[in-house]
Amino acid sequence: MNTPLLLLNSLTPSQFLAEYWQKKPLLIKNAIPNFESLLSPEELAGLACEDDVQSRIVEYIKGEWHAHHGPFDDDDFAKLPEKPSKEHNWTLLVQSVNHYLPEASALLQQFDFIPHARLDDLMVSYAPDGGGVGPHFDSYDVFLLQGQGKRIWRISEQSDLTLVEGAPLRILKNFDTAQEWLLEAGDMLYLPPHLAHWGIAVSDGGKDCMTYSIGFRAPKNQELATEFLGFMQDKLNQDQLVLDGIYQDADLTLQLHPAEIGKKMIHTVSENLQKIKWSDEMVSEFLGTYLSDPKPDVVFDANKKIALRAFSEKMTTIGIALDLKSLMLFSDDDFFLNGEMVNFTGESATILKILADNRSIVAEDLKAYPSIDSILLQQLYDWYIAGYLHLIF
Repeated sequence: MNTPLLLLNSLTPSQFLAEYWQKKPLLIKNAIPNFESLLSPEELAGLACEDDVQSRIVEYIKGEWHAHHGPFDDDDFAKLPEKPSKEHNWTLLVQSVNHYLPEASALLQQFDFIPHARLDDLMVSYAPDGGGVGPHFDSYDVFLLQGQGKRIWRISEQSDLTLVEGAPLRILKNFDTAQEWLLEAGDMLYLPPHLAHWGIAVSDGGKDCMTYSIGFRAPKNQELATEFLGFMQDKLNQDQLVLDGIYQDADLTLQLHPAEIGKKMIHTVSENLQKIKWSDEMVSEFLGTYLSDPKPDVVFDANKKIALRAFSEKMTTIGIALDLKSLMLFSDDDFFLNGEMVNFTGESATILKILADNRSIVAEDLKAYPSIDSILLQQLYDWYIAGYLHLIF
């Protein structure tokens, strides 16, 4: 945490977190030297044609915004203007590229100074000259890494967040530019939540613009509360939280209106409900299962079944790695993988922490643990069969 990183404009991660994270933007020139692209525009378009990939085409046509959701086909791209203009331009957005491209997952690991629990995904956008999604703001932190081509970024600290009525995107009706930068390949811009910004693609030497957006989720407090109450309801249903007794009113008195819910009844039930308590351990379990739970569109492909012994031999010889779609988190000795919780202690916990932090554990590291606990081995094997992790080839 005390090593200056070129990725952060030669700041240490600690300095970045203290001075910029969720506070103010940071422009980083040449954040990743020689970076241009992890995939070509054609490969990005190919991803957008896949059924299980979330993608959008955003068009600006004569003052109006239009959004189309994938999967797309060749005809959809053929309808787009070959030579965009100020009257008609477009951009392609593909979500969760890190789920499909190992190089994209490796790129995200450069941002390990931010907890994995906060990571959302890597979105890649392609736009010909003049393309973009208009002036807007996001409710999450984002690093905007420039690939091929160039992009003009304008930011504003305006408090006016009035949106264009009827637009399919959250386009700001008014935008007052405070700063403007031109980002070239390898440059990066960090933006905290709710800072208005506007990116405009600039073609460079025949290369259209590709931007890599590393986004960090920030769940709304309302969303967290709703999900947590559902989690607590499950605990009550499983008898892990017990409220003894029944409703009692031995001191019941006559009411003027028999249909009225009496103040005494309301007060008694309110007191009983306040007996529902939760601990930090319960919150930890909730966060681990909730934050690691895959999005609804994520599907894992089961691995070909092999014998447990064969899996053990291969694992200790070549190592294992999480599936690109998997997210593994931990709190103390509780481990969460894709919404499931397990508990391990001692040496087994150490192995799982390496796997969670690095998203893989190579054979060289496993040599330090020559006798893996049989229960841990069975758990790793079950995850392998489910497609949550794979043998490294």
